[in-house]
Amino acid sequence: MGEMLARFLVVAAGGYLALGACFAVPFVAGWVGRLDPAARAGTWGFRVLIIPGTILLWPMLLTRLRRIR
Repeated sequence: MGEMLARFLVVAAGGYLALGACFAVPFVAGWVGRLDPAARAGTWGFRVLIIPGTILLWPMLLTRLRRIR
C-alpha cells in the first residue's frame, strides 16, 4: 500500500511539473507582460530566471491571467 501511494505521488508531482513546464513557455514568452507592465521590457535573462517559479506557481498565475481578461 505504501509503495502504491509513493508511486502515485511521484506520478502526480511529475504531471504537475509537466503542466507547469508547458505553461511556462508561453507565459515567459509573452503573457508575463500582461501581469506586470515592467516585465514587458524584461530581458531574456530575466525571463529565464522566472521559469522555475512559473513552473511551480502556474495555477496561481493562470488564475490571475484569467481575471485580467
